[in-house]
Amino acid sequence: MDWGTNLWDQNDVIDKHTQAGLDLLERYIKFVKERTEIEQNYAKQLRNMTKRYSKRGSKEEQECKFSNHASFQEILNELGDYAGQRELIAENMTANISDKLTKYLQDLKQERKTHLSDVKKAQQNLESSFKHLEISKKRFAKEWAEADKATQQADKLESDNNNSKIDVDKAKNHSLARMRSAEECRNNYAAELQKYNKEQKLFYYTEIPQIFNKLQDMDERRIRQLAEGYCQFSHIEKNVLPIISKCLEGIAAAGTEIDEKKDSKLLIEQYKSGFERPADVEFEDYSQGVKPSNSESGLNPLKGRKHKIFKKHKPPPAEDFSHLPPEQRKKKLQAKIDDITKELTKEQDQSDALDKMRGVYEQNPQMGDPFSLEPQITHTSQNIGRLKGELSKYELWLLEAAGGEDSLHSTINNNTGIIAKQHSLSNAYSEFDDEFDDIESPVGQCSALYTFEGNSEGTISIKEGELLSIMEEDKGDGWMRVLRASGEEGYIPTSYVRLSP
Repeated sequence: MDWGTNLWDQNDVIDKHTQAGLDLLERYIKFVKERTEIEQNYAKQLRNMTKRYSKRGSKEEQECKFSNHASFQEILNELGDYAGQRELIAENMTANISDKLTKYLQDLKQERKTHLSDVKKAQQNLESSFKHLEISKKRFAKEWAEADKATQQADKLESDNNNSKIDVDKAKNHSLARMRSAEECRNNYAAELQKYNKEQKLFYYTEIPQIFNKLQDMDERRIRQLAEGYCQFSHIEKNVLPIISKCLEGIAAAGTEIDEKKDSKLLIEQYKSGFERPADVEFEDYSQGVKPSNSESGLNPLKGRKHKIFKKHKPPPAEDFSHLPPEQRKKKLQAKIDDITKELTKEQDQSDALDKMRGVYEQNPQMGDPFSLEPQITHTSQNIGRLKGELSKYELWLLEAAGGEDSLHSTINNNTGIIAKQHSLSNAYSEFDDEFDDIESPVGQCSALYTFEGNSEGTISIKEGELLSIMEEDKGDGWMRVLRASGEEGYIPTSYVRLSP
């Protein structure tokens, strides 16, 4: 079925139909462009959202050690990859549909214009031929009428005996001339008619069918390209679905990887102080004249001091981490030992390499001067010696920290006197300035949950249920500075008190 055979007389229909097809193609191109803008905006909003919710800074990095925090960060990362796939959809739709069909649409418009122009030219040629036919026909009719009139006039003169022979011959000659002219017009009309019929047959059976068939081919190619564009609209997104599925699977996996027990254990490992829980409070029998066991004594170096505010609230962290609770101190010391061990291994490997190179230079002087390596060898040896000294120092501190907890706990429970050395308390606040500033205001209130014997320098004793004023909050080391009602001030474990609302 072709247009040239079945729609030879429907030029206006074909004109409107092909124009409607191009309009549909243009609408689809605009539709795809809007879809790409939606995808681009969606991807941009996703990226902005993931950026807002992403954690930054040291505290957030610390939180990401916990599986529930790390999983949320992984979800944000997967969502960022998901946004990238939406951007890829937009890019492919622009390149494979919008840009491609836009160029194709321009070509089709030019092709359609050419075909319709050919139809118009063919119609104009046929109309021009028909005008020539009409002219020749009218001329033939006119000449034939004049010739017939001249013949009748000649016959009339000839039948009238009163007319001279000259007049009759003249009339006959005029009639004969008119007949010859009419015959020429008749032949010209016949030729024009034959020519027009030939051109009309060519127009309706050859030219118009060919042009209409070309328009049909153009329209069918347009439909095929549009169909492929429809399919691309789906295929482009389907092609990224495997990656999108992986992103979604990654988000689900991040949820399943959360281990609440592991997070709880990690919290314990990070913040466990290593102190023993407070011992039971002994009964104080005042009826028997027994001196209270928790009475104020001279064991606390801060007793008797007036309420003064220290100019230096807290000394810088000690090199042996003795300002930390026992468990935290051991972890820090072990981490330091591991770092020194890695650095020492690296220096030893470099030393071995330098020794081998020196040996090669000694055997093959042309390769280099062995004495040129002496500065590097000396420097490496010095580093090795320094690192070994630091390693021994930190290993000794770790050994002391491992054995210091029992003596600390035993001394507190037995209440025997001044503790000679507590690795998690003795150096925590070992230096205080003799100069004092003006009195400062408390930053809060708290009540003691347990009795604490402040037997190390910088600490004070508190009793269970005692109300205290907070002068300095916990800085992350597990200690806070408080003021007793008696004016006594010092540091106590944060875990021994409850903050007042």
